Amino acid sequence: MIAYKGLKKDLTCLGYQFLLNQVNITDQANCAENGFHCAENPLDCLCYYRDWRKSVYFLVKAEGDLDEDSVDSKISCTRITLLKELSFQMLLLHGLAYMARHPGRKWCSIVKKEEGRCWDGYVVVRGKHPKASGSMGDILALAKEEPDSQQIQEVALYVVDGKQYKPHTWYGVDGKA
Repeated sequence: MIAYKGLKKDLTCLGYQFLLNQVNITDQANCAENGFHCAENPLDCLCYYRDWRKSVYFLVKAEGDLDEDSVDSKISCTRITLLKELSFQMLLLHGLAYMARHPGRKWCSIVKKEEGRCWDGYVVVRGKHPKASGSMGDILALAKEEPDSQQIQEVALYVVDGKQYKPHTWYGVDGKA
């Protein structure tokens, strides 16, 4: 199964040193107690590795014994391979794509409904007419639903650069203020 994992920048998690492009193996997989944890929804990684400036995020292959969490999309597995490091913007784009592929699934707790202001450098907003605002350098990630369903019809990611996207201005998925 392909999933996502957050780690400290030195590729450690709870004292375990992960190896890149190698299978990391452990004995047991229980979401509440042990195993290698990852998430099916990329945005769920931000619930566990909130400080994205001090973290790294990976696309991973989760194998072996798998145990799913009942709270979010967290998975525990006995075998995990770090396949590819994702930039923070790419993690957010993968999160938008996940929402588009699975529109009816429970929303990640960081996703705001209809409008949101950036906090800690980013915001993810989903709705019929999503809009977001941020400060210089902040990332605005938007997912627009179809008028009569939860299907995602359009996604967008913008960086408040002071030129095309101005600070403290509300933007929609179309990039217009």
